[in-house]
Amino acid sequence: MGFTYKDAGVDKEAGYKQVQLIKDIIRRTHNEGVLSNIGGFSGLFQLDIKSYKEPVLVSGTDGVGTKLKIAFMMDKHDTIGEDCVAMCVNDILCQGAKPLFFLDYIATGKLIAEKMAKVVEGIANGCVKGKLALIGGETAEMPGFYKEDEYDLAGFCVGVVDKEKIIDGSRIEEGDIIIGLPSSGIHSNGYSLVRKIVFDKMNFKIDEYIPELGTTLGEELIKPTRIYTDPILPLVERYDIKGIAHITGGGFYENIPRIIPNGLTASIDTSKIDTPEIFKLLGKWGNIKEEEMYSTFNMGIGMVLIVKKHEVDQITDQLNDMEEEFVLLGEIKKGEEKVSL
Repeated sequence: MGFTYKDAGVDKEAGYKQVQLIKDIIRRTHNEGVLSNIGGFSGLFQLDIKSYKEPVLVSGTDGVGTKLKIAFMMDKHDTIGEDCVAMCVNDILCQGAKPLFFLDYIATGKLIAEKMAKVVEGIANGCVKGKLALIGGETAEMPGFYKEDEYDLAGFCVGVVDKEKIIDGSRIEEGDIIIGLPSSGIHSNGYSLVRKIVFDKMNFKIDEYIPELGTTLGEELIKPTRIYTDPILPLVERYDIKGIAHITGGGFYENIPRIIPNGLTASIDTSKIDTPEIFKLLGKWGNIKEEEMYSTFNMGIGMVLIVKKHEVDQITDQLNDMEEEFVLLGEIKKGEEKVSL
């Protein structure tokens, strides 16, 4: 009797089962722009061009890095997909784009339909929060390449913005005000350092209760990345937001300079930040210098907005009306450093 694909470690039946499990999960993310159903060769989305003078498509792609290891250790897979959506959506929001649709890619050593459905459930939850449709994806079973109980996850999203409303930081000037929107925790970067500190140096277990956190280490580390569609899009529609920076890998020192024109400095007062306890503990456990912390982690601020000084009161009033927390971090000054903490 000849070999089958299953003999090589690829179970097509498991793939078919996964598709059946995720159909309804995906369908709840769909909106009027979606023209296709799951199972086709590609996803179809109709852009409402009548709502834009000169529509420009904005795209972003990302994964969740070694935070996946936390999901594996906890055997918890229903939130990591939300991280993947957040990392992509938050990036395109920085250009002032309205998110439209998302596609995912999951590669695993052994396809366990129920586990993969949990991952897709997290992706769908992220799409609902980010106000975009999940219109397609790919699950690849790759025995011998990935461990049987592990997988990798990446995503891709597309948004739209009017050409004249693209936010790129080029109009930022001295006197503009810097507003920070709080993070939900570590988000999805810096986890290689996190794992080295908590598991290699401190020898903690994933289910170890940490009194200062009021929860287990695993529950703190698995917290999903915050998605900022709700607070940012209404502000972009009403006000002249000059620059937006997603504080992810590279922290303050790498991400804020990406939107600051030459000759200017984002002068930030870090004492204004209500830094989450997890960052204080990581700094203490790892004996990490403050500069290294701010160049690796978000330290409690997931997004930074730079706005006109005379619009600050209106913007903060709207944030209060939306019950969104914010921090007035500082202002733009003359200087060559681009960011000064």
